[in-house]
Amino acid sequence: MKSQLIGFLINFWISSSIALYFHSGEREEKCIIEDVPSDTLVTGNYKVQRWDIHKHDFLDSAPGLGMFVTVTTPSAEVILSKLYGPKATFSFTSYLSGEHIICLQSNSTRLVAFAGSRLRIHLDIRVGEHFLDETVVRAKDKVNEVNFRLEHLIEQIHHISKEQNYEREREEKFRNISEQTNSNILWWAVAQTFILISIGIWQIKSLRDFFITKKLV
Repeated sequence: MKSQLIGFLINFWISSSIALYFHSGEREEKCIIEDVPSDTLVTGNYKVQRWDIHKHDFLDSAPGLGMFVTVTTPSAEVILSKLYGPKATFSFTSYLSGEHIICLQSNSTRLVAFAGSRLRIHLDIRVGEHFLDETVVRAKDKVNEVNFRLEHLIEQIHHISKEQNYEREREEKFRNISEQTNSNILWWAVAQTFILISIGIWQIKSLRDFFITKKLV
């Protein structure tokens, strides 16, 4: 029991998950930005509810309703573009580190039949490996269960290592930008000082020439 609890806590700590919901209208595209390292599995689950004007509530039943899911990489390349139903799971594997844009848009031609065309979209995004499927684990004997859990933990360790490497890359990039910015600020300060000194010398020379011309000195 203790080992299962520890395994669950480790899985909960490792897995990165974002759950949210938002409202959308006809032909309206909603996008979120997910920053993920390269070679990482990203899985999304969504469910669409439509507004019922009679019950004044959102209902799960939405026959004929679909959602276009589009995923764009940091290099502006589309790696996923597909039409799904009102409830679906989509996934993709990143090959570039950086911000991936995930967009959802309803198939608006079918939304015309829905009064008000108001939708609520529940979205759950998971980055990296998922939680263990306990139903699969229970179906295995003790030896296979241990092996299964060990393999899963090894995969999670690889994912942690990948996340750490990505964070180090981002930290190094940010440090380089900071150093470059500091260097630019230093040279700009030196240039300003040089300009002020030059203006001061020019003003002193101008005043001296003026006084000499007026025979005040």
